[in-house]
Amino acid sequence: MFLGGEFSSYGSKVLQFTEWDWSVRFDPMIKVFPRLTKCTFHMYGSSGDVQKHDAMCILPINIINEKIYVFLWFWFIILAVLSGVVLIYRAFVIFLPQIRFIVLRRRAKLANKDYVERVCDRCKLGDWLILDLLCKNMDPVNFRDLINDYVRRLDHKSIDNA
Repeated sequence: MFLGGEFSSYGSKVLQFTEWDWSVRFDPMIKVFPRLTKCTFHMYGSSGDVQKHDAMCILPINIINEKIYVFLWFWFIILAVLSGVVLIYRAFVIFLPQIRFIVLRRRAKLANKDYVERVCDRCKLGDWLILDLLCKNMDPVNFRDLINDYVRRLDHKSIDNA
């Protein structure tokens, strides 16, 4: 368990803490990162035996740690939300061919819309992925020529098969 299981709700507790009344306010950050704690020192006494000395220790690094962990908590939440959005986008692209056409059409602005639609109708997900990668990495004019050439080859194949 990371931080004794406190990290999963750490940021929300910090936000709630800022809204509490000063008289009943308890800082959840101090529970996770105490600033003052009891330390036990083992020292050799005058007779040579080990003696225990209890003292109060100030931990200034925990003040910095609590700020870092609040930032990390919010950063992880933002990353989780963005990852969820990307996951949903990828699911739409995988399961909906219409979305694939829309994505390729927006990226291939110079290519003829009807040609892009014909190519998207003929290709499966893997083929579309290759076309999408080519579209991202090629000059738009060259990609338009590639689409035009591919459609011409499709037309010749359909004439030869007829």
